[in-house]
Amino acid sequence: MSISLKSPVFAGNPIKSKTPKSTDPFSHTLAFETLKTLLSGQTQIQEPSSLTFKILPFRKGNPLVGSTGDLVKKWHLGWLSFVEIRVVLEGSEVTLSEDLVVYLGYEGNVVYWGIDVSEGESLVEKFGSRQLCFVQATTLMVATDWADDDAMGQLAIAGHARALLEWHKTSRFCGSCGEKLVPIEAGRRKQCVNESCKKKIYPRIDPVVIMLVIDKENDRALFSKQTRFVPRMWTCLAGFLEPGESLEEAVKRETWEETGIEVGDVVYHSSQPWPVGSSSMPCQLMVGFFAYASSLEINVDKKELEDAEWKSREEVKRALNFAEYGKAQKTAAIKVDQICKGVEKGQNLAADFSVESGELATMVVPGPFAIAHHLISSWANQVRFDRLVL
Repeated sequence: MSISLKSPVFAGNPIKSKTPKSTDPFSHTLAFETLKTLLSGQTQIQEPSSLTFKILPFRKGNPLVGSTGDLVKKWHLGWLSFVEIRVVLEGSEVTLSEDLVVYLGYEGNVVYWGIDVSEGESLVEKFGSRQLCFVQATTLMVATDWADDDAMGQLAIAGHARALLEWHKTSRFCGSCGEKLVPIEAGRRKQCVNESCKKKIYPRIDPVVIMLVIDKENDRALFSKQTRFVPRMWTCLAGFLEPGESLEEAVKRETWEETGIEVGDVVYHSSQPWPVGSSSMPCQLMVGFFAYASSLEINVDKKELEDAEWKSREEVKRALNFAEYGKAQKTAAIKVDQICKGVEKGQNLAADFSVESGELATMVVPGPFAIAHHLISSWANQVRFDRLVL
């Protein structure tokens, strides 16, 4: 079956819906000043009555979470108060400082922060005693109930925080003069310490085009696979933009380079933040398109792809109907629970998408957490949308 979502996975962040005025106490400017005061010890170790601070620790790109033990609600983020994070970090390898935290946003009178505690080896055991553990965002992505708005919002917060913190880890030195970069604006920016440079840099976003190439005359679409995929996994073509290139030019170039297919019309579909790539590219922006083929003969670039094939609409529909997304969610939820209990068992979550009633599917497509799924299901089910030809 195909699944429709209100917003793409990792989008719909509930604490980033608007930017507060700098004079608001929960703005990044004033909230950070309050945080620095607390860290300096100039006041009692508690938040002002008008504000509540919640801090989410990350270790090696993985957010702190707890398992509910409930396969419906599945998991929750491991938010800690300022007092709690200070107590937990005391005596560990991590010293709580203003350079470690990043401002994530606010909701009501609650200000949210992320903190990287990757250096704290002893913290794993400390958090474990609280039934909290560090779990890969990709595992949470599969474990999340995609129909649960609150759970999807929590996943979006975790993705945003991960992208910011990983950007801080990879952006340590100035690209102009080579001097050290330090966080400014509550971790939302970085700046060079060199007085003669003072270059300011912003969080990195890597745009990626992802396209379902369609043969309109023969009612079929182009699918590709790579050796790193699970067996029988087929998906859309994708590639990074190059400097000085438009989105539609990238769609046409990548399709031609990887498959030898020429593209005519390019139609925008939707976009999705993807903060779970490699640490060198902490936040990709997937921009999805339908691309209409003007040639049909496939010539695969074996350096880029294992194979590419035209698939009929009926074949794609069968693949969508065959997948057991609920089973994969349950498997991932059990894995989160096992990690938090210290009894993790390795299992390929993607494999659950390809089995139904003990029978292997002949073709598998990405799950509803990926924009590729929605490009594919929109075409297969002939979903109507406003057509924007680029």
